[in-house]
Amino acid sequence: MTTRIVMSVLIVALMTGVSAFAQAPDEEPAAGRYVDPVNGLSLEQVIARALEHEPSLRAARSEIDVARGMRLQASLWPNPGVSFERRVEPAGTDNQTTVAVEWPLDLFRRGRRVAVADREVAAVQLAVADRERLLAAEVRLRYGDVLATVRNVAIFDELVATTRRQHELLRSRVEEGATPPLERDLLNVELRRLEADRLLLVGETEAALVELKRVLGMRADEPLVVRDTLHSVVQREFSSRAQVPDASTLDQRADVREAAARVDVAEAKIDRAQVEGRFDVNLFASYMRMDAGFPQRGFTPAGGVERIRGLFRYLSAGAMITVPVLHRNQGEVAAARAEQAGAESAYAAARLAADAELAAARTRDDHARQAVGAYTGAQTLARQNLTVVGQSYELGRVTVFDVLAEQRRYLDVERGYTEALRAAYEARTALNRALGGVR
Repeated sequence: MTTRIVMSVLIVALMTGVSAFAQAPDEEPAAGRYVDPVNGLSLEQVIARALEHEPSLRAARSEIDVARGMRLQASLWPNPGVSFERRVEPAGTDNQTTVAVEWPLDLFRRGRRVAVADREVAAVQLAVADRERLLAAEVRLRYGDVLATVRNVAIFDELVATTRRQHELLRSRVEEGATPPLERDLLNVELRRLEADRLLLVGETEAALVELKRVLGMRADEPLVVRDTLHSVVQREFSSRAQVPDASTLDQRADVREAAARVDVAEAKIDRAQVEGRFDVNLFASYMRMDAGFPQRGFTPAGGVERIRGLFRYLSAGAMITVPVLHRNQGEVAAARAEQAGAESAYAAARLAADAELAAARTRDDHARQAVGAYTGAQTLARQNLTVVGQSYELGRVTVFDVLAEQRRYLDVERGYTEALRAAYEARTALNRALGGVR
């Protein structure tokens, strides 16, 4: 009867709930290291931190500055050319100095270059927005991994603490001769198994934290604790019904918009290539000073004699036209048209992929919600079953083997519920990503 009372105490301790974090006096629950309801980071905070500090996203954002620099370069007019020429007569006194200026008009070209650059900037900005969308989804998944492993650790914290206490009681009873050694040994084996499983789960939690730190731009040795629990996050996600998708929703996704922007870039490149195959005009002007003479002498207006010599100044201006007879930029136009065809196909593929991703995420989310609801009922039944088995043990109708077996089934249900919560969390994350959400 004393053994039955001890096992009844064990059952009652298990019925207090997994979230109670029961513990031995000399041991702190392992799950408590990772959760801080006050100072820990919430889901919204980790996403905001990742969008600000994650290195690969910062590298992607630098591409926007590159594109803007290229846009500035495209808007600049060509520089004029200035030439200086000096000619002298060897062993003589004649000389000639020429200064010339050439100014390319760059007819019709600058506007097309700017149009291409503007669309490149828009495409790069959308590419960065899509990178933010994917990063936010990855952060959510990593955060969910931490919450799921922490919940499992919390379950094992309670089971280990309770089983350890009961093992100590049974060991005392065995030493007094009131309980068979077999029951003590059974609990000892169970305790060692639970401790080993908990150590494995702690390792999984530490690894999940390292992965979360990576996407947050943190070093692996920096401290990090979370604020939420998996159950609270899932319930909060389910309380806010996801947006109902339609065609316009898909068109607003960053990756689909980027693909459409790449089509615009290709069209602008075609226009630019065609314009660059047209004629162009370069204006030029020059000033020439020539000092020349002959070895003969002649009379001056005053009747004197002097060497024949003259100082001449010339101004000239003109235009040079590039005539597109053989080279009309045919190759670049053909390449731009091929790029446009590829961009249109890429847009169609992105649109199709987004539609399929959204449909799959929607059905996965619906079934995950149902699975969580089913497991909620299963938890209640598992607790009731464990209570009944405990009462049957007190009446002598079952053995300690039956109690331990039911305890393991209860543990399986709790871990299964954790996996259902994780699946629901991941399904909602996939749905949010498919809808184009960042936060």
